[in-house]
Amino acid sequence: MIEERSAGAVVVLTIGEEPLFLLLHYPTGHWDFPKGNIEDGELEIETAKREVLEETGINSLEIVPGFRHEVEYNYQRIKQTIHKQVIYFLAKTTNKSVTISDEHQGHVWLPYEKAQTKLTFANSRGVLKAAWSVLSSSR
Repeated sequence: MIEERSAGAVVVLTIGEEPLFLLLHYPTGHWDFPKGNIEDGELEIETAKREVLEETGINSLEIVPGFRHEVEYNYQRIKQTIHKQVIYFLAKTTNKSVTISDEHQGHVWLPYEKAQTKLTFANSRGVLKAAWSVLSSSR
């Protein structure tokens, strides 16, 4: 089995009354958070910031201290099973402007309940729920 490690971020727009969450539309049709493979010598948090910048153009992020949520799953790629570990951070921004990379088909900013419905995978919904819990306790 091949092992992969990735890092990404739950990006939340903090202007206005209601926080909005950024979801990306992947070419395979699913909706998820920005994330990507951790490069050699790179810290998880550095990967998360780099991937958000590469995939969305957003470089003004405030990482919320203490939020680190890990998910693991298996998927198939060219008849091989890949075991993937993804570490998510919670990142606040006031930049609503997104420049989507060619890795994605689109993006959307959504309030919590709509983001929960739009996310494709249960583990991503769990990450969003944990992020929402942190944000709600600090409001």
